[in-house]
Amino acid sequence: MLVFVASDKGGTGRSVTSSNLVYRSALQGAAACYLDFDFGSPTAGAIFNLTDVSNGTRNGGLHSYLEGRFPAPERLDVWATSDRAGLRNRPPGAGQLVLLPGDHGGSEFQTSPEIARLCGELFLQLAEQFDLIVVDLSAGRSYAVDMALAATAMPYVRDIKSRWLVFHRWTRQHVLAAASLVYDQDGILDTGKRHKHDPEELAGSLRFVRTAVIDPGSEELSGLRPAQIAFLRECDRDLVDHASRLNIGRTRVLGSIPLDPLLQWREQLISDNDVYNRRIANAATVAAFEKLAVDLIDDATWGVV
Repeated sequence: MLVFVASDKGGTGRSVTSSNLVYRSALQGAAACYLDFDFGSPTAGAIFNLTDVSNGTRNGGLHSYLEGRFPAPERLDVWATSDRAGLRNRPPGAGQLVLLPGDHGGSEFQTSPEIARLCGELFLQLAEQFDLIVVDLSAGRSYAVDMALAATAMPYVRDIKSRWLVFHRWTRQHVLAAASLVYDQDGILDTGKRHKHDPEELAGSLRFVRTAVIDPGSEELSGLRPAQIAFLRECDRDLVDHASRLNIGRTRVLGSIPLDPLLQWREQLISDNDVYNRRIANAATVAAFEKLAVDLIDDATWGVV
């Protein structure tokens, strides 16, 4: 399955959430692969603690491949090469965990027919080897989004099951931006239509993921004043109504990731050790990542909206 992750703004938690999604999928036994299509800022290596490619690779990454300068992009086995001790060595029962980094110093570049062809061929090759391929796209109406839609419109790629996740923080500004990225002119659906995607089929393959969501009733907020709790609850109700009006309400949401202090300070994979031994991350965050990994591949959660 191909999963494209998009957001209209930076700072939504798109990359760190989708990295943890891939990590949890691998722990659940899937052969999982992560492609860093954030071409202007290919920093996914830092999340996986791969120091040598923390800001992209110098050994022929996705930029080099798509621009025809390398016959294949570099692949890194996270279990074997991560600098983080807790990530080295594949746990029993876990599947592959592979990163395809972008190029160091790379930048956005326009889609051409040849680039779209190479992109489609890469997706086809990876679909033969992995259960889950997550493609992290540059924020906004980017060339990366256009490239993904162009490649998946090709006849030999259409048969690969594809899904889209649009990430946004649980704020009024981010809700507006996420809806605009999908539904407005030159958004995902409009761009997909130009590339000959079926609009209804594309819309049916797309869901939203809310990040850094504050639960007004959580124990972590027990120290707030009653007036503050009341204000947070009022904001949450307003956001629920606002999202519903923009067609990104509950029926369009695949997952909701709670605010976790650890992820506000460091974009990293959250391990069970971080939760239960070091106690620096919240169990609710891991539970949300695990549920998202399960629901992503469960056809029953992707019924007609």
